[in-house]
Amino acid sequence: MSDFSGDALSEQATFGAGCFWGAEASFRALPGVLDTRVGFARSDQGDATLIEVVQVDFDPRLISYSRLVEHFWTLHDPTSVDRQGADVGAKYRSALFFNSAEQAQLALVARQQLDASGQLGKPVATVILPLGEFQKADEEHQRYLEKHGGSACSI
Repeated sequence: MSDFSGDALSEQATFGAGCFWGAEASFRALPGVLDTRVGFARSDQGDATLIEVVQVDFDPRLISYSRLVEHFWTLHDPTSVDRQGADVGAKYRSALFFNSAEQAQLALVARQQLDASGQLGKPVATVILPLGEFQKADEEHQRYLEKHGGSACSI
C-alpha cells in the first residue's frame, strides 16, 4: 500500500490527473495539505495498469476530502479516456483511488453531480477504485516543478 505515516488526525487521498508533476504542485498549494508524493498506483480490482498519481496527506479539520475532489476536477480533463494533453496511454487515466468507504461514497457522489451538471459537455470518464498498491516515484520526480521551475506540465 502506501508509505504514509502521518499523525492520527491526518488523512490521505490519491488522485490520477495525468502528469503527476503539475497535480502535485497544485495540491501542495492548498491550505490544509500537509504533504504530497508522486508515484504510481493501481487498484486491487482487475486492471493491473499502474497510473501516475499524487498522494495527498491532508488535515480534514482544515480541508475536506470533498474539497480535494473538487480541486481534482479542475486539474485535468476528467472526460478524457487514457489521455491528458500530450500524455497518452492508460497510465495517464483520470482516477480517484479511495482509502475508505466514506471516500468512495464522496467520490461517487461528486462524479455523479459533475456529470449531471452537464458543464463538461461529455460524460466524466474518471474511474473510482480502491487503492491497492502505491509505488513512490524516484526522488527526482518528487516536487519536480518546485525544484526545476515552472508551475505546470508542458503540453
